[in-house]
Amino acid sequence: MINLDYGIVGNGKSAALISKTGVTEWLCLPLFDSASVFASLLDKEKGGSFAVVVDESYSTSQKYLPKTNILVTRFSNGSDTFEIIDFMPRYHYQNGADHVYSPPDYIRYFKLKSGNPKFRIKYDPRLEYAEKPTKTKVHKEYIKSSTEKGPYDSLYLYSNLNKKTIASGDEVTMKGDFFFLISYNQKLLEQTLERAYLKLQRTKVYWLNWSEETHRFNHYNDEILRSALVLKLLSFDKTGAVLAAATTSLPETIGEIRNWDYRFCWLRDASMVIKVMTQLGHWRSAQRFLDFIIDVVSDKDEKIQIMYGINKEKNLKERILTHFSGYENSAPVRIGNAAYKQKQHDIYGILMDVIYQQFSLFDVSLQNSEELWTITRSIIRIVKNNWKKPDRGIWEIRNEQRHFTFSKLLCWVAVDRGIKVAELIKRHDYIKKWTRLKNTIREDILKKAWNEEKQAFTQTYGNTDLDASTLLMESYGFIDANDEKYISTVKATQKELSRNGLMYRYKNQDDFGLPSSSFTICTFWMIQSLFKIGEKEEAKKMFDQLLSYSNHLGLFSEDIDFETKQLLGNFPQAYSHLALIETAMLFSKDIHLKTSI
Repeated sequence: MINLDYGIVGNGKSAALISKTGVTEWLCLPLFDSASVFASLLDKEKGGSFAVVVDESYSTSQKYLPKTNILVTRFSNGSDTFEIIDFMPRYHYQNGADHVYSPPDYIRYFKLKSGNPKFRIKYDPRLEYAEKPTKTKVHKEYIKSSTEKGPYDSLYLYSNLNKKTIASGDEVTMKGDFFFLISYNQKLLEQTLERAYLKLQRTKVYWLNWSEETHRFNHYNDEILRSALVLKLLSFDKTGAVLAAATTSLPETIGEIRNWDYRFCWLRDASMVIKVMTQLGHWRSAQRFLDFIIDVVSDKDEKIQIMYGINKEKNLKERILTHFSGYENSAPVRIGNAAYKQKQHDIYGILMDVIYQQFSLFDVSLQNSEELWTITRSIIRIVKNNWKKPDRGIWEIRNEQRHFTFSKLLCWVAVDRGIKVAELIKRHDYIKKWTRLKNTIREDILKKAWNEEKQAFTQTYGNTDLDASTLLMESYGFIDANDEKYISTVKATQKELSRNGLMYRYKNQDDFGLPSSSFTICTFWMIQSLFKIGEKEEAKKMFDQLLSYSNHLGLFSEDIDFETKQLLGNFPQAYSHLALIETAMLFSKDIHLKTSI
């Protein structure tokens, strides 16, 4: 079975995916959302890769250096052993926490462990999504690759291995350590093995220090920390944006067309990530993301988008790369995402939840507090004008707008958090009228989203279809966990949407037919809901089972196949890992389960 058995390395600027056999199959430079350098992940023949070819006597294993985002792939045939240590440089300089060196560089450090291993290097970059030919030429200091036609792009490879040997793919007998540094920029200083080793050690120190700052938990601490490290990798340093995933067009189901570009910042996903990262002790990330929100949501009208580019771009026009066959021949391959045009009313509640958290937990500067108060009033005004209207919903239904329960719920959240902010800053003149609006929305949801036949809150008003997103009604404070309507909703949703211990988002037909894979975060939501209504042993059993479906490095994608448990969808997925952390924290904090965990 083909699975997403990849590790990820990155530095807050971009990221690379490396297979468990040590092949770099995905890398975009200089940024996460730039055109690809290696994309064999999406087309084995045309995409380009950086492979190490060994004979069949070698076996491989892969792991992260503990508490870091440095990946080690080990090759051994018993007597001959070497390791590839993959990382992207990231470390402090000038003795200051605010000065971080994170260039658009990717380093592969080959470390000799025993014997004299033999292998071939297959270095095959295909720039600009391989839409035009790439030429590679050996120079004295480096190997340069560049496009021959179309938009100009170039790439530099530095190494202490003979450059002609690299280019020709001749067999190498390893008698010492090697390094390969791939850079978007031509280097000004001589690149040596010693310099590469120093970058490795400084990057290791950075990640160890970052991990040390992460709050510890009694149980599932390793899983929480690995997920936190993933979320950190998906955070774009320059603006504070958080990516949904590092990839594009990995299919939700093999052979289908549910393929999307996730290298953008969904305000919903990012806000939830930041809320979790704050709980883990990483407050600087929260402040930087708040600055991102202030910049992109500065207007007082209704131009708030559900998603933005990582550099705050507002136009994310979608196009299809027809020359790529797609992951496991699952075309199309898309870049850009047309969903940026959609109206999703839940975004208002998501934003207000983060803004309220900022006001309640941190000292907010006068400038920031005034900007955030302006955004708060704008959001409440938008909610007042729009909450009765249909939208596309959390799952971004493309063919029609509906009255989604989750969207109404988050409109309620927006007003509720707006009231709380007004109370904190003593703007009591707004509280009374906003409370009336909040109560009106609540009464509407209780009346129109509840279905007597199903004994559950449904996906949309006046319908019988269930939806996993209604499980979040308790966590947002709309309803108590011991409320009979919530308990009934949890049990009905589990009965209707659960399959082989995994959850559908929904089972009704959408733009592309009936969903056929499990949306990973929904299973985490179900586990949390079972825990909260008192079904803790069942929840724990489900959680441990779900954790076993991660790849060999503890990483999750967006989806899981119900039957084979194959990871599907874009990878690694921020949404999945933040839900893992939330769920693990529930169990870790529960004193009654400590003896059985």
